[in-house]
Amino acid sequence: MYSFEQLKIFVTVCESGSFSAAARKLKRAQSGVSQAIANLEISINQELFSRDKNIPMLTDNGKALLPIAKSILHQQKYFDQKVTSLTKEDEHELIIAVDESLIDSKLLSLLVPLADEFPITHFDILSVPTFDIEELVRTGKAHLGIIYANGELKVDMDFFLLGQARFLTVAAMEHDLSQLPQVQDSDLKRYRQCVHRSSKKKELWFTYGISAMIWYANTHQTLVDLVEQNVGWANVPELLVKEKIKQGRINALPVTHESGGWVNPVGCLVSRSHVGGPVLTRVTERLQGLRFVNDHWQQK
Repeated sequence: MYSFEQLKIFVTVCESGSFSAAARKLKRAQSGVSQAIANLEISINQELFSRDKNIPMLTDNGKALLPIAKSILHQQKYFDQKVTSLTKEDEHELIIAVDESLIDSKLLSLLVPLADEFPITHFDILSVPTFDIEELVRTGKAHLGIIYANGELKVDMDFFLLGQARFLTVAAMEHDLSQLPQVQDSDLKRYRQCVHRSSKKKELWFTYGISAMIWYANTHQTLVDLVEQNVGWANVPELLVKEKIKQGRINALPVTHESGGWVNPVGCLVSRSHVGGPVLTRVTERLQGLRFVNDHWQQK
C-alpha cells in the first residue's frame, strides 16, 4: 500500500524536475527519493517515470495520476489543519450578518486576510435587514452583526459603535415632490411612500411609514429601485444613491425638517451565546479598527 510520504515525494519530483532537486528540497538523500518512487511504483503496479534519460520524464500513466496525488495531499493537509483546529479550539464556522446596505468591497477586504489565518474556518456572510440581524445574533444563529443602531441597550448581547450613516429622502426626477423648492412633512404624506420593513414587519425607527399609501420592501436596494421606477419616495442610505443623484437619475428632496439628511449610528452586535474563540476575537479586533464615515468604510 502506498503512503502519503511516497505521494509527497512523487509530486515534489514532478514539481522540482529531477530526483536530485527533489532530494534537496525535501532534505533527503537522493537514493532515498529514488527508492521511495520505486516503492510507490511497485505498490500501484504502474511505471510513473521513464528512466531512458538522465532527467526523469513522466509516463502517460504518471501524468494521469499526478493531479490525483496532488488532490490527495491537499485533502491530507486539510485534515491535518482540522485536527490542529480541534486541538486549538478554533471555531469551525463563523456567521457574520450585515445589513445589506452596509456591505461593500472595503468591508469584505477586512475579512480576506482571515482566509489564510484560519484556513479551515467556514465564513458565512449573510446580507439581511437590521431587525433580522438582531434576532439572528440574539438567538445565537449569527456570531456577530453589523446594523443600524437605535441607541437601546442590548442586555443580551455586546455592542460597539462603528460610525454613522446618512439617510436621504429621495424621489424620481419626474416625481411631483422633485418639483418643489422645499418639501414639508405634509407634502410627503400626500404621496406614496416606499418603506423598509423586516420579515417580521418591523420598520426602522427613523424611516417608518407616514403616508396613507405605502409599498414595503425588506432591502434598501429594492427601495432605491422602486424610487427610480417612480413608484414613490423613500428614505434610503446615501451610500446607495450617491452616484444615481450625481447622474441625475434620482433626486434628494429638500425636506425642511431633515437639512442634509438624517444621520444614524452604525454598530456591531456580538453574540453571547457562543464561547469567544480566536476567530471571533480576531474578527472583532479587525472590525474595531474600522469606521463607517462619510458613507463608506475606512481604517481608523
